[in-house]
Amino acid sequence: MWAFVVAAARASTRDIVPLPGFKPGTIVVKTSERKLYLVLDGRNALRFPVGVGKAGQAWTGLARITGKYVRPAWAPPADIRRENPRLPAVIPGGAPNNPMGQFAMTLGDGTYAIHGTNRPASVGRFVSHGCIRMYNADIRELFSMVAVGAPVIVER
Repeated sequence: MWAFVVAAARASTRDIVPLPGFKPGTIVVKTSERKLYLVLDGRNALRFPVGVGKAGQAWTGLARITGKYVRPAWAPPADIRRENPRLPAVIPGGAPNNPMGQFAMTLGDGTYAIHGTNRPASVGRFVSHGCIRMYNADIRELFSMVAVGAPVIVER
């Protein structure tokens, strides 16, 4: 698998960087950096750019991947529907206005997710209601590399 990761990092904007102190397979999100790290070997990690929670909606803590979904449908939570009451109750998977992109991995109770986006300009910004947004190509890669149960650490 290591050769696959190195080849993927070289063929993209992702980098392999030092990140000691975490167990392999752990996902670390550093919201202040707007970066997500997949720990490879306890010393190095694959780094991806991400969009994170906007002011007042970012969170920190520990979670686990609780579900993995391809072309997920999206049911806007109540706080998002209050902001935009014209949103439908459910946006089908694959719809151009579905903010989940092509892949999603739910965290904990499903309130938040690491997911793709159909708005790539939002990656690298403070934009979400707490979810972690990735380019669709990046979430596809991460999705293939982690399993349900993988630990996720979200830091400032």
